[in-house]
Amino acid sequence: MKKIVTLGEIMLRLSPPDKQRFVQAQSFDVIYGGGEANVAVSLANYGMDARFVSKLPNNPIGQSAINHLRNYGVNTDYIVRGGERVGIYYLEHGASMRASQVVYDRANSSIAEATAADFDFDAIFEGVDWFHFSGITPALGKEAAILTEEALKAAKRNNVMVSVDLNYRKKLWSPEEAKACMTNLMQYVDVCIGNEEDAEKVLGFKPGTTDVTSGELELEGYKSIFKQMKDQFGFKYVVTTLRESHSASDNGWSALIYDGNEFYESKHYDIRIIDRVGGGDSFAGGLIYGLLSSDDFKYALEFAVGASALKHTIFGDANLVTVDEVKTLIEGDASGRVQR
Repeated sequence: MKKIVTLGEIMLRLSPPDKQRFVQAQSFDVIYGGGEANVAVSLANYGMDARFVSKLPNNPIGQSAINHLRNYGVNTDYIVRGGERVGIYYLEHGASMRASQVVYDRANSSIAEATAADFDFDAIFEGVDWFHFSGITPALGKEAAILTEEALKAAKRNNVMVSVDLNYRKKLWSPEEAKACMTNLMQYVDVCIGNEEDAEKVLGFKPGTTDVTSGELELEGYKSIFKQMKDQFGFKYVVTTLRESHSASDNGWSALIYDGNEFYESKHYDIRIIDRVGGGDSFAGGLIYGLLSSDDFKYALEFAVGASALKHTIFGDANLVTVDEVKTLIEGDASGRVQR
């Protein structure tokens, strides 16, 4: 069984029910989620040994977050306890032309204040096949950035394949801060995932005339920056999702991968969205599964795109689909007929 480690923050998500606005809400739906935690849930659902590394307070809310992960088969043995709080984010679901909104309340969370001394990374990475992190974790603060690099160094000492989802969050840091930190971390990365905003804000590569809000994407712009990124950082694969945002409810969805010799674009899906949050994480989880279970990077991309297309139809942060469900979709059955 393949072993994967992810490192990051799991948060308490509070969202008004039934696509209400914040100002209307009299109650909130409770979900736990976070970029790397969501990836771990996907991989556990696919039958892999997925291990989530984090720090959570030793209180009932921290325990509830751990229970959420355990419920979906994620190994929580490397979550340390301590600190003061679980980070919170409030999510207002958009609809049609009204965009979704996120409000963070995550300052001074346990993982943001964790240090490398909290973890035995060489023990964590012993016998592990893959390590995944995102740009969100080092954005949490100086200590989190140092923690991330120490984990990456240990992963490389243990010959572990490394992937990153660049995941730029403007509410956490500026493009200048992101570029200064993340450019350094790219020396440890084998597989780089990021959309057009991530490539520009985090690494300084702008994909030409592409404008996601217009619903039209210019692939030649991506191809140009993919070549530059591979030349500069030596990635094995450079990957992006291609989202056409027609509205908050309807998106086009596909992806592009470059292995240094060939560009490959996946099949395209038109999605009616139930919950967009975690769509990129489900893509990363699907890509990792595909690359670990097949020698065909094109198949891996198709699996990732199919998995993430399905995630958009599921409420919550995590992608709760099986390998067979993804295969049914990517093999051509998008009918949604009742399975009896």
